[in-house]
Amino acid sequence: MVEFTLVVDNDTSFAEGLHVRPFESLELDPTQARRLKLIENASSAHPPSADVLHTGELVPDFRLTDQNQQAVSLAQFRGKIVALTFIYTRCPLPDYCVRLSNNFGVLQRRFKSPMGQDLVLLTVVIDPVHDQPAELSSYARTWKADPRSWRFLTGSAADIQRICRGFDMSFYPDEGLFVHSFHTVVISRSGRLAANLDGNNFTAQQLGDLVQVLAAGKE
Repeated sequence: MVEFTLVVDNDTSFAEGLHVRPFESLELDPTQARRLKLIENASSAHPPSADVLHTGELVPDFRLTDQNQQAVSLAQFRGKIVALTFIYTRCPLPDYCVRLSNNFGVLQRRFKSPMGQDLVLLTVVIDPVHDQPAELSSYARTWKADPRSWRFLTGSAADIQRICRGFDMSFYPDEGLFVHSFHTVVISRSGRLAANLDGNNFTAQQLGDLVQVLAAGKE
């Protein structure tokens, strides 16, 4: 076991004051054993899943609800480029969900003219119990999101889990927050997976360049 203090400022977060504590047998605490197993799967570069989509494969349709309580399906955006990511609105860390949302905010400004016509942004929440349309509407206003082209989506836990599995996205609740991996997905006009960016170390500029290259193509 490792204890530490998590320090959060406006731009980043880091751990300090690390202390290693003796670790007891997992057999004494099956809950802890299950938690560590989840962490292992979530942090694995390739967690075992038969449902994970590969580049070039057709992304299955899904149907969720946006911040304006409107039904939204992936199929309705066929013919447009779709960028998709996963967050939860209560995430306190600036380099986690906030960074992913900021990336989309930069895309919205950079591609102001094509927004809605050739590019759609979808933000799927991983905390549907808390993140219902009212919370999403407030969160969307924080980012000055245009509801015609940037949708914040919620739905049943089962539907969100299914969508996440397809993109190798792992998450689970932990002490009121969520431990989760980071995925930003780009889907081509034909509805096929063009890119699945793992992590949060790329810049909004790099994501925008990827979208621009895809927009310049025929597919």
